[in-house]
Amino acid sequence: MQLQVSPSPRVTLDQSSWNRFLPVVRDATQTAQALTLDITTDIEDRTRRESSSSSVPASASSPPSSAMEVALAHPALKAFMCGSVSGTCSTLLFQPLDLVKTRLQTLQNTMHPGAPKVGMITVFFNVIRTEKLLGLWKGVSPSFMRCIPGVGIYFSTFYSLKQHYFQDGSPGAGEAVLLGVGARCVAGVAMLPFTVIKTRFESGRYNYISVAGALKSVCQSEGPRALYSGLTATLLRDAPFSGIYVMFYSQTKKSLPQEISSSSFAPVVNFGCGVMAGILASFATQPADVIKTHMQVSPSLYPKTSDAIRHIYHKHGFSGFFRGAVPRSLRRTLMAAMAWTVYEQLMARMGLKS
Repeated sequence: MQLQVSPSPRVTLDQSSWNRFLPVVRDATQTAQALTLDITTDIEDRTRRESSSSSVPASASSPPSSAMEVALAHPALKAFMCGSVSGTCSTLLFQPLDLVKTRLQTLQNTMHPGAPKVGMITVFFNVIRTEKLLGLWKGVSPSFMRCIPGVGIYFSTFYSLKQHYFQDGSPGAGEAVLLGVGARCVAGVAMLPFTVIKTRFESGRYNYISVAGALKSVCQSEGPRALYSGLTATLLRDAPFSGIYVMFYSQTKKSLPQEISSSSFAPVVNFGCGVMAGILASFATQPADVIKTHMQVSPSLYPKTSDAIRHIYHKHGFSGFFRGAVPRSLRRTLMAAMAWTVYEQLMARMGLKS
């Protein structure tokens, strides 16, 4: 994509752009609210049934629950549902930042020597000018397909590992790192094909129409192995991010006074702890994110991680590894903070310790 840089871009949004954009946001928000309401209503109904059945003799109690009800009562599945709802909200809100980050990183290969430096704001307005307002949400479909089950897998794995190894106590700093790394590795490997498709959608270099069509096109033209391009770089980015994030997040929450943790301001405080942890983790893993983007957008040019590292360093120097750091840190920080806050609040409503 050739980017025309103007010193002061002017953007006008016509009425049709707003008319197409607003219903998308409204419908997605209503869907997330409906999911949350259904979950909380189900919890309240179960609580009332359990309290009423406890006063009834065993001989008069209702017959055993069905297999579906037993499955829905499993704590790991509840953690999966809570994580999926939190992933839906955070993905919808912060997708534009992810798109701007990807465009900034892929622009490194198309800019001519001596060209003026392109920043986040310039890319942001250029996308609106050339692709309309909805262009900022390009790639949101694969993002949903990756994040909704991916965040659910992450939190259910995290919950299961924590309950298995630390049921009688809270993990320390080093143990929190291992929990975050383990959960992220499982979710990252499971959802990597959708990560590859999402990155290509956002890059603007591929004319994919749908996620299914993109998957079919990649398998036919490049082989199924291309769906796992950048696996090493992805794990080097996501696993340390999750480990560092969980460590700082859990240790910061531990240091808070009990009266604050149990007050009505707990969600706001938790969100603040998540923001602090996200900033530190984002900048620590930024180089791996740049490498991952190059490998997934152009797998034929960078078949190995070392090839991408050499290209970025030789062409752009050390600073090239931090291209797109600002939009990525904003998105990852806010997205992780919101996901953890929503997850913990939903788990608390279900009577589970997150």
